[in-house]
Amino acid sequence: MRRKPTAAEPFTIAHRAGNELHLLREACEAGVDLIEADVRYHRGRIEVRHLKTMGPVPVLWDRWRLARGWTPRFLLEDLLAVAPADCELMLDVKGGAGHFPGEVVRTVRRLMPGRLYTVCSQYWNLLEPFHEEPEARVVHSIGSARMLREVLPRLAPERCDAVSIHKKLLSPAVVADLLARVDLVMTWPVNTAPELRRLQAWGVNGFISDSLPLLREVVAERAANTAGKLRSTG
Repeated sequence: MRRKPTAAEPFTIAHRAGNELHLLREACEAGVDLIEADVRYHRGRIEVRHLKTMGPVPVLWDRWRLARGWTPRFLLEDLLAVAPADCELMLDVKGGAGHFPGEVVRTVRRLMPGRLYTVCSQYWNLLEPFHEEPEARVVHSIGSARMLREVLPRLAPERCDAVSIHKKLLSPAVVADLLARVDLVMTWPVNTAPELRRLQAWGVNGFISDSLPLLREVVAERAANTAGKLRSTG
């Protein structure tokens, strides 16, 4: 059973930590709630990477980075085979072929049967195959003001367990409105303690961060709060 997050005891999400084995191990050891992995469909395979392809050119790229594209790729089945059972994955499904999400569902069923996981996407139609999956937490990701306006009517009729929203779009009123519709409001990128505390005061109860030390701090604080509650009731 999943823990219900609150602003005082929020969820911690390690941004992109599932894309590389050493980051996966570090995040698991830190005790974070979710480990994000970027999932893409490429030439018949489900790959785990944030970097994009350059068509026929064997190079992967992001805004400030280039990488060799001819080396062996990290696949979803590789990730599922090594992810510890006590570490919940958050699969960020990127745009791709229409059958791609269904293949992700089948791969997870085959290699991780009965295990809880989270799936998110800014391409909301890609989330539809996960609506009937009892183990999946379904997250609509929101990256622009237009997407925020368009997501609100979808949250009631469709299955949506949480939202993931860029911090630039948040205000106390927006957070309150979202929390009236879903139980978990995650935001990114949150990489400093003052920023986290400001958003926490607004009611945000999930933080996606590149800073593992910051996430460790939140995990430790939450553990201390839990211990204090136990002592007061013991």
